[in-house]
Amino acid sequence: MAENNTSLFYEFKKGLWQDIPPFRLVLGTCPTLAVTNSVINGIAMGLATLFVLLGANIIISALRKYIASQVRIAAYVVIIALLVTVADMFLAAKFPPISKSLGPYVPLIIVNCIILGRAEAFAQKNPVVPSIMDALGIGIGFTLSLATMGFIRELLGFGSVLNIKLLGEWFEPWIVMILPAGAFLVYGGLVALVNYISSRKTPGTETL
Repeated sequence: MAENNTSLFYEFKKGLWQDIPPFRLVLGTCPTLAVTNSVINGIAMGLATLFVLLGANIIISALRKYIASQVRIAAYVVIIALLVTVADMFLAAKFPPISKSLGPYVPLIIVNCIILGRAEAFAQKNPVVPSIMDALGIGIGFTLSLATMGFIRELLGFGSVLNIKLLGEWFEPWIVMILPAGAFLVYGGLVALVNYISSRKTPGTETL
């Protein structure tokens, strides 16, 4: 039982650092760059992706023995498209401003490599519970990545986060941070930071 719990915890925690999608696997870069001009947009996109990823992993894992290998990709796309439609309609109904701000990027979750990748690499090979843990880890890691980028860009671009002023009147907003160029600058900086931290070695330990 303890070994099983350890395995499940590993499936969860790997998505928080080891396999964090934007910075380690370089997946999901389109929404990462496009919608992270604010924290709320990053969180909303991350949670929408988490919902779709979790639902897809559960359904695909549960039906993996009944989906013929010849049509599995087509079946995955249909399942993912259904879940994306639900997420898109929910955002449009409950949070119209956020839905409008995210624009076409919620529907584009259908072709997000993270979703299809986890379906093909993990869910169709593993039982439901490990697939749930895998989806939660990857989804939360993705959400935290978008929120981090959104925090940095919003702070430097406006001097505030979530309409809370964090930098004084002395601060001159860096307009570039809320433009596409700012997204690439922050993304590149975070990828470099993650790679630097991962490459560090300390005596008697493995690579962090």
